[in-house]
Amino acid sequence: MSTTISGDLLVATSTHCPYCGLQCAMTLTRDDSAPVPARSTTVDGRSFPTNRGGLCQKGWTSAELLRTPDRLTSPLIRTDGELRPASWAEAFDRVVSGVQAAQARSGLDAIGIFGGGGLTNEKAYMLGKFARVAVKTANIDYNGRFCMSSAAAAGIKSFGLDRGLPFPVSDLTSAKAILLLGANVAETMPPLVGHLNSAIAAGGLIVADPRRTATVERALSGGGLHLQLSPGTDLALALGLMHLAVIDGRVDREYIDARTSGFDDAWLAAAQWWPERTERVTGVPVSQMRRAVELLWKAKQSDAGSYILTARGTEQHASGTDTVSAVIGLALTLGLPGRRGSGYGCITGQGNGQGGREHGQKADQLPGYRKIADPAAREHIAKVWGIEADDLPGPGRSAYELLDSLGQPGSPEVLFVHGANLAVSAPRAGHVVDRLKALDMLVVSDFILSETAAMADVVLPVLQWAEEEGTTTSLEGRVLRRRRAVDAPEGPRSELHVWSEIAQRLGQPAERFPTSPATVFEELRRASAGGIADYSGISYSRLDAGEALHWPCPSEDHPGTPRLFLDSFATPDGRAQYISVEHRGPAETADAEYPLVATTGRVLAHYQSGAQTRRIPELVKAAGDMFVEIHPDTARRVGLSDGDQAGVVSRRGRMEATVRCIDSMRLDTVFLPFHFAGDSRANLLTNPALDPTSRMPEFKVCAVRLEPVGEP
Repeated sequence: MSTTISGDLLVATSTHCPYCGLQCAMTLTRDDSAPVPARSTTVDGRSFPTNRGGLCQKGWTSAELLRTPDRLTSPLIRTDGELRPASWAEAFDRVVSGVQAAQARSGLDAIGIFGGGGLTNEKAYMLGKFARVAVKTANIDYNGRFCMSSAAAAGIKSFGLDRGLPFPVSDLTSAKAILLLGANVAETMPPLVGHLNSAIAAGGLIVADPRRTATVERALSGGGLHLQLSPGTDLALALGLMHLAVIDGRVDREYIDARTSGFDDAWLAAAQWWPERTERVTGVPVSQMRRAVELLWKAKQSDAGSYILTARGTEQHASGTDTVSAVIGLALTLGLPGRRGSGYGCITGQGNGQGGREHGQKADQLPGYRKIADPAAREHIAKVWGIEADDLPGPGRSAYELLDSLGQPGSPEVLFVHGANLAVSAPRAGHVVDRLKALDMLVVSDFILSETAAMADVVLPVLQWAEEEGTTTSLEGRVLRRRRAVDAPEGPRSELHVWSEIAQRLGQPAERFPTSPATVFEELRRASAGGIADYSGISYSRLDAGEALHWPCPSEDHPGTPRLFLDSFATPDGRAQYISVEHRGPAETADAEYPLVATTGRVLAHYQSGAQTRRIPELVKAAGDMFVEIHPDTARRVGLSDGDQAGVVSRRGRMEATVRCIDSMRLDTVFLPFHFAGDSRANLLTNPALDPTSRMPEFKVCAVRLEPVGEP
């Protein structure tokens, strides 16, 4: 809610950070004493359960982006190879004529739509509706397929639903043992570290990561553990830890018998991972694995709090779903999920990564986290949308499969992109750029000329996070109000206005595509009613009154569900399901030609593709230029030393980076941040091998070689 400070032209608005899934609370204060372009806006942290008044460097500088000098304020249309300013009417005419021509030639699925996990709930919902009702295409997916999809798939298999954290973040605060797998929260979401301090002080923070990250340093400072596994061996580690839990008697038999199914089959798989074999494959000493299990078990037995959390390092593999299933199996064996003070969860990365995957912008999904192939789900959504169920398209291609198909016969000839910078963020990025170039028309909605927008045939300037109303859903399933805090410059429009205008030009009635976020949210409530992610009891008025509402919230007198599974799981029989899985290793391994393994990740000062944070001078200075972390001995073997420029080459491409020699790196591993553009794109190298269930690409492992710049 906004308040005006008496006597001054200052307006303070309570809202939430635009960056990660922690969705830290903040107050934006604007100075109305100057004209709109020159108005200053300041950021203050706000007391809230997740961030408790703190913000990271990205959050503190988030207002800088609101006045970036290269803000788009006019539509752009490509003419004679160059982008030129155009009117909105001209831009819409170009888009609609391109859509109609492509569909007349090649059918309804000649159009593809790519969304983003940073869109508000209202926009994620309306984008799915726009694709399936206005454009009538099955080909819609989003960048969350590159982030949370493996954990989501595993969670649905075992628990019956996917909510990143099935408990509030604040539940972690008193825990004495926490295992983080593939998570570097000290850099990706620093305010979360405050909730780990009890575990750190107790020597109970355990971090599984190929690198000695800032999060690892925090664990070791309190006497905790670093399980420095080889990239791509997370699944073997999880099976090995479960094996140790069983043979060392750290098994909650009463819990397993009462609340789970499938233990015997899962144990047959884990039984093959005796400690010495696990050490040989992962590189993690048996003594460390045994101590990790003991720390988790003792904390759980004493009700001191014991949690296991996964993130992208564990999930972004061609076997990511199975890996998370194995981790869940370990958690079930210890008796953690579905009880107060303990549990398993997935750390959602993108700002609205949770809500973004619930409301229909996934290829196989309808609002409420319903499956698009489910007849009952189709009937429900069709009724809300005022169409026939048979008119809804079926499942479309997953994100990378959609991108890989662009411009090919029988595949999309036109692509809309919203909230994504594919030229930097997609795996095998050079190939994806080629596919984008093969399109008849690329339409990008953005507020800056990102690397992807710069390739577009039509660029539509849209509003920024602080310029419009809406809701997001945090990593703990809490629905939050994002409020308009500043006035937008003349020219940009909300995506809701963009989609409504295009939909009407394609023959849809205006009332079917409302432009008010509040109106859209009311429709979202009806669409989600009865679904897994049920928002029907959540309203702007309840949120504005300060209620803490976690989904599912099926009625207006329901308090919401901050803690899931306390009585039963969301499976048909109410039991959590063990999933029996086998370790199969990464899709690509090192060899004589590519003798090293590259893994990618984030740094403190940047976010996602860097399209936003690379425009903030303070963050650019803090992060420096693109780098590759290498063990000094590994660097010397190829004639490199600290500060040199290196070429990093995989089977898919080559990029350049500055060498950083790090003594703690594994000899067989190099690390690359993925926030940089041009010839510094880490994703020029990455492997698009897909998980068979989640269709997640294998970002975290690819075989590479190093070479000094200038040498063949």
